[in-house]
Amino acid sequence: MTSGKWFAAGVCLLGLMAAMALAGCKGGGNKSATNSETSSAAQPGEKGIEKVKPAPGTGNVQGKVLYNSKPAENIEVKLCETFSRFLNGCGGNTYTARTDKGGEYVITNVAPKTYEALTAQVFETDSYVFATSGIAGISSAKYDGVAGKTFCVRPINLVKSDLKTLNPKAAAKVSAQGLELKWEAYPDAAYYVFSIYPVDSSITSSYINQRVEATSFGLDKLLQKGTYHWQVSAFNKDDKKLSESSDDITFIIVE
Repeated sequence: MTSGKWFAAGVCLLGLMAAMALAGCKGGGNKSATNSETSSAAQPGEKGIEKVKPAPGTGNVQGKVLYNSKPAENIEVKLCETFSRFLNGCGGNTYTARTDKGGEYVITNVAPKTYEALTAQVFETDSYVFATSGIAGISSAKYDGVAGKTFCVRPINLVKSDLKTLNPKAAAKVSAQGLELKWEAYPDAAYYVFSIYPVDSSITSSYINQRVEATSFGLDKLLQKGTYHWQVSAFNKDDKKLSESSDDITFIIVE
């Protein structure tokens, strides 16, 4: 796939990422998995109940997909042999499964080898979530498939991209004096986090990961003249990101 939006799962407010790992599931026939809810897919592996025995010479991967701290049904999950966030997305040998009513999935008959990503489609959109590894959170997490074993993955939390901003609008020319950011209230949001990024790298932003309970914020530090990009995200009471605004909202400070 060459289009769509990719979300790095597990980004915390400071931008730190935990490395992805997998843990073997306990044997249990067709019993339901007992995965506990966590903040991201990019966390150590989950110990759960094996839902399906691997076929001879292959392995399985199983886990759960959540949205707003609740199971997400009929979500497409892919295990990718190769992965490029900025080029063609998931590639090579690809294994696909869909979540059930409990948000659970099992990817079966996986050939033993290293896979570069596990992705989950954000409902019926062209956006996907994938787990990352490393401090910068740029590289996708890798998965080692092992014959005869089922591995349980930490829950993947979906993120939408439909939070609507109101002010300043894209390409608007505004004054730094009295500038107020505004956005629409998002369902089930407990708070919001916004950031303002100057296009000119020599300018330092005073607003990175600013938490706000309201749906507006009056800037109390003046921005220098120039072009800026801004984005706001909504989080629920469990600190799970629900949605974020478009990543192409820019405005210009003219005075």
